[in-house]
Amino acid sequence: MAGEGNSAYGHRKFTRSRSHFRDRVTADGRGGWPVAADRYRLVVSRACPWASRAVISRRLLGLEDALSMAVADPIQDDRSWRFTLDPDGRDPVLGIRFLAEAYERREADPAGGVSVPALVDIPSGRLVTNDYQQLTLDFATEWTALHRPGAPDLYPADRRDEIDEVMAGVYEDVNNGVYRAGFASGQREYEEACVAVFRRLELLAERLSGQRYLVGDTLTEADIRLFTTLVRFDAVYHGHFKCNRWKLAENPVLWAYARDLFQTPGFGDTVDFDHIKRHYYQVHSGINPTGIVPLGPDLGGWLSPHHRQELGGRPFGDGTPPGPVPPGERVAPEGRPA
Repeated sequence: MAGEGNSAYGHRKFTRSRSHFRDRVTADGRGGWPVAADRYRLVVSRACPWASRAVISRRLLGLEDALSMAVADPIQDDRSWRFTLDPDGRDPVLGIRFLAEAYERREADPAGGVSVPALVDIPSGRLVTNDYQQLTLDFATEWTALHRPGAPDLYPADRRDEIDEVMAGVYEDVNNGVYRAGFASGQREYEEACVAVFRRLELLAERLSGQRYLVGDTLTEADIRLFTTLVRFDAVYHGHFKCNRWKLAENPVLWAYARDLFQTPGFGDTVDFDHIKRHYYQVHSGINPTGIVPLGPDLGGWLSPHHRQELGGRPFGDGTPPGPVPPGERVAPEGRPA
C-alpha cells in the first residue's frame, strides 16, 4: 500500500515512509510529465485505502477514457503487487508481471518499496509517481482538460485552506491512525493511537451532525479521504487492527454519512470488500498468522436508507453524477453487498 515500504512493523511505534517518487503530471508539463490522454496507466489495488482515493477521484472526474487503470491482485508475494488477475499474469497494457518492474525501470533499487497507487508512463514503462497525497489533488486541478462534462470541483480554490485543515486531522488520526493502532507492538503505543482514532471520529461525527459533507455543501477531496477508511472500518480495522471501542455501524452520524457516500455513484461502486478482507487478513501474517478471513460483517446495511439528503447539500455542485461503471471495471459480485 502507500508509503508502507519502510514502515517499521517490528518496532513499537508504526511509522509511514514518505512517497519516494514525487514527480507530478501537470497541465503545462513543467516537471517533464504533461497531462495527456492515453499516456499514463494508473495501477491500484482495490484493497488499499490510499489507492482507492485515486480510483474514486478518477471515476468522479470522468477520467476513465483518458487514464487506463490496472488492478493488482490483493494478495502480494515477495515482489509485492502482481498482475495475477490478468490473463497469463501480465498487465495487458504495460506487459509486466509485477509493478516492481515499472519501479525498477525508474530506479535500479527503488527506495521505499513498491506501493500503490502508482502512475506509470506507458511509452517507457517507467514509474512516474507514487505520491498518493498529491496524485488526487492533481487529478482535480491539473487534469481539468480531460474531465468529463459535469465533473465536480473536488478541490475548490475558495475552500482549500479548510479542506487541507480537515484532511490533515483525518490523515493523522484516522487514515494513518488505524495503522498505528494495528501495527503497534506495545500497549501504550496501541492505546494512544486507538484513543486518537476515536477522539477524531467523534469530532468528525459532531461536525457532520449538522452538515451533509465535511466542507461546504458539496463533495470534496476531504470526503473521499475519510470514506476510504470508514468503508473498511467494520470489515477490517475494528477486528484486525483492534480499533474496537465501537463499530462504525454503532455511530448513527458516521454510519449514515458513510452509507450516503457509498450509495453515491463513484464511491460504493468502486469498493471490493472481498479484495479488502483477503488482503488485510491474509497478507498481514504478523497480526493474523492463521490467514483465516472472517465471514462477517453483513454488508447488506450499506444499501439501507441513510436520510442524509434531509440535510440538503448538492453532491456534485453544479455538475452531474458520473455515468455507469465501464464493463471491464465492475466489481465482482462477491465483493459487493448482496
